[in-house]
Amino acid sequence: MTMTNRFPHHNHSRGKATLLPLLLSVLLLSINHCTSTKLCPHLQPINRRPTSSQTASTIAFLPRGGAKAVATTTTSSAPSSSVLSSLARTIIDARSHLAAAAAARCISIFGMYPVDTIKTRMQMKQGDAFRMAGLYKGVTGSLVGQVPYGVLTFGSYEIYKQYLLDRFPDVKPAFIYALAAIMGDVTGSGWLCPSEVMKQQLQAGIYPSMKEAVKGIYTKSGVSGFYQGFTGGLARDVPFRVAQLTTFEVTKSIYLRAKKSKSTDEDDSTVTLSAFEAAICGAAAGSFSAAITNPLDRIKTLMMTDTTNAYGGSVVTCAAKILKDDGLAGLFAGVVPRVAYIAPSVCIFFVTYEFVQQKMSTSGTEE
Repeated sequence: MTMTNRFPHHNHSRGKATLLPLLLSVLLLSINHCTSTKLCPHLQPINRRPTSSQTASTIAFLPRGGAKAVATTTTSSAPSSSVLSSLARTIIDARSHLAAAAAARCISIFGMYPVDTIKTRMQMKQGDAFRMAGLYKGVTGSLVGQVPYGVLTFGSYEIYKQYLLDRFPDVKPAFIYALAAIMGDVTGSGWLCPSEVMKQQLQAGIYPSMKEAVKGIYTKSGVSGFYQGFTGGLARDVPFRVAQLTTFEVTKSIYLRAKKSKSTDEDDSTVTLSAFEAAICGAAAGSFSAAITNPLDRIKTLMMTDTTNAYGGSVVTCAAKILKDDGLAGLFAGVVPRVAYIAPSVCIFFVTYEFVQQKMSTSGTEE
């Protein structure tokens, strides 16, 4: 696909400096609403061996990675000099959950990958987005990026959480957990971004193979080429995370009220969501969040596949060009496959995770 360069070279440092305060403002406003309305009780640490309902409620939050969703609690705070050992200890302590999450994430990504490819093609306005050829292009790179990303975000989340709790004991815990989760996402993005750039350029047909993509990107832009669109990814993922957390709690609250109204048990405090019901609520929340953040997802896609600097290299210039060329509707290109991708992915992940966990538990009992 040929693009003309209508924008001068963009200063990426300036773009990042403009973007980060905006993201922080969105985070602070959203989390303040979340905590003030008591919408985020699930963000508190869970036990080493969570119940099925606790596990499902955390698994439901799967914007990109999966392992971080199964959170555990560190037993003590680690000094800054032993951050790496703390990260390793956290991962080792949660290895069974991480292994199950990694297997589940692989299967959900592989199963729904064609839908993701169709979404990328539609966002790039390519003809015949539903063509069969190349539907699985870049899937290997996606798996290589997503699974370690889940482990890294999980481990860094635990470290950020413990540090912030110790440093700011008077701050509401829900705010700390949400902030730590987003900081974990940002940390993991350092690993994920290169694989996302290669994946989307392969999906777009810019390169024929992973080997050619690595060679072509490095030859043209060096290491920085693998972080093309990094700010676009953050601009999408931070609002998505906040929207998903909030929407899940609202959905769960509405469902519980409806369930309690039909319950014959006098003590309605015993009415809880089953693991399956929590997963369904999570899928619904994820689908809604995917729809409202689709404009940011399209911006991220175009930034990562822009090989001619036609979109200016920043979120603002990319959004301006989309509005100029396609109008407001252009921001919602690919929204149907994006929404269709989320719910099945969450359900596939949940079912696989539960299956692997049960097998591992059975195996451990037999030993």
